[in-house]
Amino acid sequence: MMKNILILAGIGILSFSCSKKETTEVNNKVDSTKIVDSINASRVKLNDSIKSQNRFKDFNGSHPFTYQNDSSPKYSGTVKFTKIEGERDNYDVSGSIKSGNNSVTIKGFVQVVSAKHMNFTGEITQKIPENDNGKPYTRKGTKTFASKDGGKTYRLQDMVNGSGFVDYIDIKF
Repeated sequence: MMKNILILAGIGILSFSCSKKETTEVNNKVDSTKIVDSINASRVKLNDSIKSQNRFKDFNGSHPFTYQNDSSPKYSGTVKFTKIEGERDNYDVSGSIKSGNNSVTIKGFVQVVSAKHMNFTGEITQKIPENDNGKPYTRKGTKTFASKDGGKTYRLQDMVNGSGFVDYIDIKF
């Protein structure tokens, strides 16, 4: 009989110790999507601030704009560079030179591509009486302005005009 009691007591202990325990769930986990969204928002803000910072000097503002050929005096005007918001080294450009019947206009877009080069896309139109009796000559498309004096003066590299003569079109900073 004692043996039966010990067996029943053993079965009771085993059944109690093998019974399913009550589980408690931990609800203080942080939502991983909130963390990822926060990181992404920080990255977007950083990338946007980097994207709009110039790699090269700031050309924003008005600058002297000159025209001269081998047989003419130097004609002067101004050109205005307006930085395009949120873009790096990109400017809207417009300006003119006017002297009597002589005129040069520039209108378009500039992207500074190095410390010594800027690409202009747009139109440069000149009316110079010494060239083809003042017939307008327009340079269209993408043209390069290059500097050989450390960025003080940028000269249009497409120098030959419609009459076959060399023009010097410069922007000074």
